[in-house]
Amino acid sequence: MIMEESDLLKKVRRIEIKARGLTRHIFAGEYHSAFKGRGIAFSEVREYQYGDDIRSIDWNVTARFNHPYVKIFEEERELTVMLLIDVSASGNFGTTISFKRDMMTEVAAVLSFSAIFNNDKIGVIFFTDKVEKFIPPQKGRKHILRIIRELLDFKPDSNRTSLDESLRYLTNAIKKRCTAFVISDFLAPDFEEAMRIASNKHDIAAVRIYDRVETELPDIGLIKVLDSETGNEKWIDTSSRTARESYRKWWEGHLTRISNTFKKCGVDTVAINTAEDYVKPLIKLFESR
Repeated sequence: MIMEESDLLKKVRRIEIKARGLTRHIFAGEYHSAFKGRGIAFSEVREYQYGDDIRSIDWNVTARFNHPYVKIFEEERELTVMLLIDVSASGNFGTTISFKRDMMTEVAAVLSFSAIFNNDKIGVIFFTDKVEKFIPPQKGRKHILRIIRELLDFKPDSNRTSLDESLRYLTNAIKKRCTAFVISDFLAPDFEEAMRIASNKHDIAAVRIYDRVETELPDIGLIKVLDSETGNEKWIDTSSRTARESYRKWWEGHLTRISNTFKKCGVDTVAINTAEDYVKPLIKLFESR
């Protein structure tokens, strides 16, 4: 369904008001401490002073002058923040407060305003099983409103999900090290290799959005289910204990697989339920860094 222009503008404005408020009053400090310190550039060397961290000693210069010198680093004045946002069809699912895609939009808006509030550039990669759209990093409110508008009204070419192409695109397109948030339900084929390569170059955090009905089959009898990404339909007898147990094992295996991938690749992660407030999980993500 195509959203009317006036309704789209109203929704963009509502999200802007909420995201700006959260950024100003809650996330500003957490974001700064979690991510600004990741952009460090070498500045100069100076003589060692009492209290300096011995790990910062420049041994080459020390040996040359026969006196201890330490390296001085400065925090880079601005970072580039990239959002990799899953716009596949599985995001159009939700059984409580919001659809997964709505939650992804709000989280992306908060992260965008947090970046701008800290004078960082923000860019976006919309992906399905391919890169659907790339919005280069820029600053400014007008730029963020464009991102939010695209999120609300974007129509992807594909319905399926794969993270490989978007992660490879990030690795190749963004030359300077950046902080990247992958916002997805991660219902996708194995992506460990692409994630490992991307995380070696960039500082990556994964924000997993899920609906609680996805975690287990409810016992409600015979139901017809649709795979929104393939279009396949199937009847399932949810009153069958075997069927419910089989699904539970699949879900637990899926979570274990992606959790192991994040750990192997050194990627910080947080899970957000569509039925809950995303503020606490995001703060937890920031504080864990």
